[in-house]
Formats: sequence, C-alpha cells, structure tokens
Amino acid sequence: MPSSRNKTIILSAEEIKHYASRALHDGDALSLDNKLFHGDMFSVCKKLPKQSFDLMIADPPYNLSKTFGENKFLQKNREDYIAFTRAWLEATLSLLKHNASVYICADYRTSILLAPLLEDYFLIQNRITWQREKGRGAEKNFKNSMEDIWFCTLSHTYTFNLDAVKLRRRVIAPYKENGAPKDWQETEGGNYRDTCPSNFWDDITIPYWSMAENTTHPTQKPEKLLAKLILASSNENDLVFDPFLGSGSTAVTAKKLNRRFFGIEKEEEYIALAEKRLEMAESDTRIQGYENGIFYHRNATSDPKKRLP
Repeated sequence: MPSSRNKTIILSAEEIKHYASRALHDGDALSLDNKLFHGDMFSVCKKLPKQSFDLMIADPPYNLSKTFGENKFLQKNREDYIAFTRAWLEATLSLLKHNASVYICADYRTSILLAPLLEDYFLIQNRITWQREKGRGAEKNFKNSMEDIWFCTLSHTYTFNLDAVKLRRRVIAPYKENGAPKDWQETEGGNYRDTCPSNFWDDITIPYWSMAENTTHPTQKPEKLLAKLILASSNENDLVFDPFLGSGSTAVTAKKLNRRFFGIEKEEEYIALAEKRLEMAESDTRIQGYENGIFYHRNATSDPKKRLP
C-alpha cells in the first residue's frame, strides 16, 4: 500500500477516458485559448494559425530509448535525430510571433547535437544548466545530474523580465555601509539578498511522491523550473505553447501565473493527467519553491521555521 503522504496523481482507466475527453481532438472546432490538443504534434501544427505564440517551451524526447505511455522513442543515429529535430522545429517556427522566445530542453548528449542546429533558426541567447538532484550512479562514470535548456529568440526584440526571476539567497556575511544593509534585506526570517539569475540553477526540486504535482510521467519537469521560464519570457495573458506537453507542467504553470496556454500531447494517459492537473490548479495555484513573487533556494520557504540550516 502506498504511504498516506503519497500525493502522486494516478488515474484509473475510467478517469483517463474522462479527462482525456476534455481535450481537443481531430474534428473539434480549433481554439488556442487555454486548450490542450490530444494528437500528433506534426499534424496538429499544420492546423494552427501563424504567428500566434509569445513563448514556446519544448521538451522533445532526448536521443535516448525511452517508453512514454503506449509508445517508445528509440535512440537514433546522429543524422536521424538531427532530421527529427529539424522537422519539429520547422513545424513550429511559423507559429511564433516575431518577438517570441523559445526554450528547448536537452540532456548533455542531445545538447551536443542541438547547439549548431539551433543557430540555423534562432538567435541563441544562453544555455541554462539546471541540477537534477536525482540520478542513478554509474560504476565507471560520474552520475548524470544536469540537464540543459537552450534559451533562443527569433529576433533581438524579446521579453525578459529580470526582476520576476531573481533568486532569494541567504546572506552569510552581511556587509553594512554607514550602518545600513548594503544590497541585502534584514527580515525576521534572516538576512537575504535577491540575486540576478545565472545560467546555472541549483534550486530546483524534481517532483517526487510527496509533492502534489507529481505524476507517473517518466520525465516530468518541475513547475518551479517552468515558472522561471514563463515569468522571464512572457507577460500576463501572453500565449504559451508546448508542442510536447507530457503531463502538462507547462500548461499548469502558465495557468497558475495568469498566462494563456496551448499544448499538444499524443499519449492519452498524459493528456488526461494534464487536464486533471489543470482542474486541480483551479483551487490550488501554489508552485513549490515560489511564494509571493519570490523564488527561494531549494528546500527553503518564506516561513523561517521551515528553513533548512
């Protein structure tokens, strides 16, 4: 029996059918406003209006053999994976506004292939590397606990809300000038500084069984991770697009942050999980690690009693 603290969202076969029916399907009237589409990304993108999206966050299959629901993505040779990447990029490129931003997730092997390829389509602004504190060890290698996110734009004109994504860190050596804190705040919870975000993120917690956002999806991205991307590169009511939606983290996080969303997912179980999570977000808009407009370091909250030493 699972622990009573286990909050993982698991749907029965009946619930999968119920929630999946809420998504758009082939033959339905097309709407982009806060909708999910159950279908193949390549065919759905052909139906979408051009220059619609302000932000695209894409988490395509990495070049690894992995099972997703009823389908398995098989590792490809270099040329075939590049061809697959070009195909989905070209299917989505015309759907983006001229000032849109694009974030593309990758592991280290996939990143090696992506870097020269992305320059054919975008201006590469940065490569974000974020720490996955989970990961299996290896006898003859270092544990793989990092992933990349490529930050790209279509032009030199794009949204970037720096103040929205600053990270609150504890000040270890509080320096004062004329008796007053210099570049830090003195609070009941301790001394803190809101720092500009770098391109290395070590404050992300991977969803696990006691977190309400956790699902059965094998490569689920944390809502906190998505929140950073969405807040940095969109404004309220902007339209956020995820062509590889999975269990819905992008759409759910966009909803919680007052953005509009549109996502595509071909697996029935995952589109059902996404619809279930959107339902849950109607009454619970919390994002783990993000409170009152502030990002906290991993395992820290605004409550000083809950802060780790």
